Amino acid sequence: MTGPSSAVVVNPTKVPDMDELRGTIERGLSQKGWPTPKWYETTAEDPGRGQAEQAVREGAELVFACGGDGTVMAVVTALAGSDVAMAVLPAGTGNLLAANLGLAGDPATGVQVALDGGRRRIDVGMVDEHCFAVMAGMGFDAQMLAGTSEKAKKTIGWLAYVVGAARHLRDRPMRARVVLDGKRSLARRPRTVIVGNVGRLQGGVRLLQRADPADGKLDVAILSPNSLAHWARLSWAVLRRQDRVPLMETYTAERIEIHTRRPEPRQLDGDLIEPGRVLKISVKPGALLLCVPLPDGDPDLAYDVSVAERNAESIRE
Repeated sequence: MTGPSSAVVVNPTKVPDMDELRGTIERGLSQKGWPTPKWYETTAEDPGRGQAEQAVREGAELVFACGGDGTVMAVVTALAGSDVAMAVLPAGTGNLLAANLGLAGDPATGVQVALDGGRRRIDVGMVDEHCFAVMAGMGFDAQMLAGTSEKAKKTIGWLAYVVGAARHLRDRPMRARVVLDGKRSLARRPRTVIVGNVGRLQGGVRLLQRADPADGKLDVAILSPNSLAHWARLSWAVLRRQDRVPLMETYTAERIEIHTRRPEPRQLDGDLIEPGRVLKISVKPGALLLCVPLPDGDPDLAYDVSVAERNAESIRE
């Protein structure tokens, strides 16, 4: 029995060795009797949405998204609301969804996860016409991304974000109003507001301990440190996975609006979008069929990914 028809949407500028990647994917699929996938390369004008939509029109039942955060977000936007599964293959200088799947820069494990058959319908967040699978943010988190150079990310990986963050620790807070489900309005002076579907940041740091990607809601974190000592207390509590994190409020909602007095930097799934004074976010429950490690029912999408990592050894060889 052959596997489903598959396609690879790949960002060639983010993949250092395309021949090696192609060999890894096609070798893994052929070992299980799957047909050779079709390949679609992204462009500067279209980072993946059009290619994924074309792959679906041409009969793909599974799409591998290979690239950084921008590529993954574009493919998520294309596939949300469909029955076409998406598998994530980490590449590029950042990939938040891959980090939440525990893939850590290893395409062979990503292929093995798809072959193992773990599938889970997860929620996606929506901002205008864009969908995101991990998180959106306004304020410090987007400033950190803007302050991190591509060269540093290629050299030292996710640690480059620490350098980018350090440049903005002393910036002044925002004046913001956060509206939850059109009812509750919170006036705050936060450094950042993060709306998450899953909990992990770069480096595997779990910010949202109780985030469940399939509960039909998004988790909202309002972070309000205003000194280096506050940042230290907050960071230590997050790293220790404490139930209560000082200087951080958490809520859940289906619709979130963030209003600020002046334009602030904004990001979706680790990819910067235009600064603005408003960020309106809603949830589409169960919109994305995602390839996840087995067992596929745990809220932690990376649960027991080590099994797939071990089983992928034959693909690497």
